[in-house]
Amino acid sequence: MTPIEFDVIVFRENETFVAYCPELDISSCGNNVEHAKEMLKTAVRLFIEEAEKMGTLEGILEESSYKKDASGKWIPPKLVATELVSI
Repeated sequence: MTPIEFDVIVFRENETFVAYCPELDISSCGNNVEHAKEMLKTAVRLFIEEAEKMGTLEGILEESSYKKDASGKWIPPKLVATELVSI
């Protein structure tokens, strides 16, 4: 499997913790923060494995603003800020 790095944002919906990867638009959930993060890792791994099998991984990563460095490693886009805003 191609190794990649990704951001994880965790938020709570009632009693469920949701872990979200904004780069790939993948989420998963768990009964606590760590469980949600582990479940997200599994979801991303399965997604990457399946995209590799289908031959679409490189296109997906490029569309998600990942860049390949000189060594061939995929570099994720940088999450710059998150904040709670009200209007």
